[in-house]
Amino acid sequence: MQTSVDIEALNQQIYIESAFVEKLNTETSKVIVGQTHMIERLLLGLLTKGHILLEGLPGLAKTLAIKTLSDAIDADFSRIQFTPDLLPADIIGTMIYNPNKNEFNVRKGPVFSNFVLADEINRAPAKVQSALLEAMQERQVTIGNDTFKLEEPFLVLATQNPIDQEGTYTLPEAQVDRFMLKVIVDYPNKEEEREIIRRNLAVGGFPKIQPVVSTTEIIKAREVVKKVYMDEKIEQYILDIVFATRQPEEYNLPKLKPLINYGGSPRASINLALAAKAHAFLQRRGFVIPEDVRSICQDVMRHRIGLTYEAEAENITQIDVINEVLNSVEVP
Repeated sequence: MQTSVDIEALNQQIYIESAFVEKLNTETSKVIVGQTHMIERLLLGLLTKGHILLEGLPGLAKTLAIKTLSDAIDADFSRIQFTPDLLPADIIGTMIYNPNKNEFNVRKGPVFSNFVLADEINRAPAKVQSALLEAMQERQVTIGNDTFKLEEPFLVLATQNPIDQEGTYTLPEAQVDRFMLKVIVDYPNKEEEREIIRRNLAVGGFPKIQPVVSTTEIIKAREVVKKVYMDEKIEQYILDIVFATRQPEEYNLPKLKPLINYGGSPRASINLALAAKAHAFLQRRGFVIPEDVRSICQDVMRHRIGLTYEAEAENITQIDVINEVLNSVEVP
C-alpha cells in the first residue's frame, strides 16, 4: 500500500508532469471555440493509447479539432474520407510495380500518421473498416510480405453522422468495442456560435497554431498516467458499475434485466480504469476519485451495452441504463 507521503510525492510529480496540458488547451482554444468536452476526450485517448468514435452532425469542428491538436503537438495528421468504393489498400497502402528496377515497392497509405481522422467510417464496407480496425488493435500494418509498426503516438478518430443512415454500413459490436470512447458532439451555445462566426470572418483567418508539445513528451506522459494512484475501493467501484450492466438483479436493479441484451465487456473495466487515471492526470491530480470514474463513464460505456427490442420500444437509451446504474451502485 502507498502511504500518504507517497501520495503527496506522486501528487507533486503529476502536477509538474501535466503542465503541458494547460499549454495545449491554450493553443487549441485559439482556433476551437467551446467543445471543451471533445478536446478533453481527445487528450484522454492520446494519454491512454485509446481510439475515439465521435458521433455528431456535420459542421461541429470534429475535423478542425483533431487537426488543431495535431498541429499543437507537432505530429503528422491524415484524413481519410470513407466512401462505399474505398478499398483496404487506400487506407493501409499497397505494392506498386517499379518497371525500372523490375520489382515491387511498398507505398504506404494514410494510416501511417500520428493522428488519423476516419471521416464517416460507417460509409465504407466491412472489409475497409476491418483494415483500419486491425491497425488500431495491432498497431502494425502488413503490406505484401512486410509488416510495418505504426509510429507512436497513434490515435484514430472516427466520425459518424447519427442522422443520415442511408447507404451506410453499421460497425459491428465487436469492432465498436475497440474504441475506448464514444463521444457525442453537440451544438455550441449561442455565445460560442457568435464567436465562431467572428473568427471565421476575421481578416487573415485563424491564427497559426504553434507546436507546444512534442510526441516524445506525450509518450512520456503515458507512462506517468499509469503511475496515478487508484485505491482498491475505486477498483471495486469500477467493477460494480460494469457488473451491474451484466447482472443488474444482483445490484437491486431487476427492472434493467429485460432491457439489457449484453453488458460491458472486460474492455469496459480496463478502459474505465485507464480513462479515470488519465482524467485525474488532466485535473493535475496524482490519485483517482469517484468523480473521475463517473465523469467518463458514459463515454466509455455507451457503445458497450446492447439493448433489447423492449428497451428500444420504450425509447430507453444506453445513457438511461448507465445513469440508473450510477445512481444505484454505492459510491466509495
